[in-house]
Amino acid sequence: MNSDTTNAEQGSGDGSLPPNTIFDLLLDRRRRHALYFLSRRVGAVSIEELADGIAHREGTHRPDDRERISTGLHHIHLPKLVEAKVVSYDPVTERVERLPACDRLDPYLELAETDDLVHSRE
Repeated sequence: MNSDTTNAEQGSGDGSLPPNTIFDLLLDRRRRHALYFLSRRVGAVSIEELADGIAHREGTHRPDDRERISTGLHHIHLPKLVEAKVVSYDPVTERVERLPACDRLDPYLELAETDDLVHSRE
């Protein structure tokens, strides 16, 4: 493996997130919506509150949509965010909290949010 790929996957060694991880985390729209929601909260939130916030952002208000969002968070999105050490999630209490390492995503998240808002109006 060449060193450029290795550096992109491992980060710079200063605790920063590798570019590949950043792009992977922000690739999915629903995961971005979860990160937007958590970036505007202090402390832990319930997975239901997070799912409601995402549903509101996506313009859906049906209970079955919220349940699908919650299930996707639990099984797909939160494990990926936990693995990257940007959120903590307790599946027993179903509480989610943004971790300090998530601050490293903020500049990219702001760009993605601007792009999401522009494309949602099209």
